[in-house]
Amino acid sequence: MKALKSIFNQAQQSLVSRSMIPKLPSLMPVTHNITPLQQTLIKKVEICYQAAESQLELHFARPTIGFKLRGKCAGMAHLQHNHLRFNPTLLANNSQAFLTEVVPHEVCHLLVYHIFGRVKPHGKEWKNMMQYVFNLSPRTTHDFDTTDATGPQFRYQCHCGTINLSLRRHNKIIRGQTQYRCRRCNTQLSPLS
Repeated sequence: MKALKSIFNQAQQSLVSRSMIPKLPSLMPVTHNITPLQQTLIKKVEICYQAAESQLELHFARPTIGFKLRGKCAGMAHLQHNHLRFNPTLLANNSQAFLTEVVPHEVCHLLVYHIFGRVKPHGKEWKNMMQYVFNLSPRTTHDFDTTDATGPQFRYQCHCGTINLSLRRHNKIIRGQTQYRCRRCNTQLSPLS
């Protein structure tokens, strides 16, 4: 409880020092063509905001939410745009963990930005928010199986051995837009025959 009061006091001082008046909540945008699970995630975002507002006694504008994030990343917060993006493949494969961990994790990034401005992404403000507002361990990464989300891999070689590249990087090499080097031996990667 002491830490929660500390967050609240820091938030009040930060808002006053930045001459920022908290924005009133706005309705989340109507999103078409979303799955029932994605609708559940949107409701979870709202629940997280209501919990934060209740505990911090502040009001926050609601973010826009998208489901077009690809690759190994589960979620992403775009601070200046007040926008959250989520990976639909990882959501479908890990729905319970996604709702209980990933959503509060990303919401915390936006809350911290609105209260404190630009600070270290997983710094003390974010950790305190995770622990004392959402009662969650402040983990910075997930341990989901990302096999379904990563797409095809292309094998390249260097002096160290073989390295898998994503379709995007492979296509850049094929189009002659770039070349990649091994981080360990610094040799240029070449496709395996």
